[in-house]
Amino acid sequence: TAQVNQLLKIMEKAHYRNELMTLIGIKHIENFRLNYLLPAIKLGFIELTIPDKPRSSKQKYKLTPQGITYKEFSID
Repeated sequence: TAQVNQLLKIMEKAHYRNELMTLIGIKHIENFRLNYLLPAIKLGFIELTIPDKPRSSKQKYKLTPQGITYKEFSID
């Protein structure tokens, strides 16, 4: 989706959720989670840095190898 592409475009390193939301310009957490973050995770493009603690305050999100490849070859 366009939202997933937008998210992947801005990812260069591991980011906290609020950093990603600021970079994209989204303020509504649920909108970001449902339309950007969860689809990217389901597609295997983004992963959690602490997968066994998804609600951790130290949780960050990073590109997977598949996400890096997709970003390099598919996004303008």
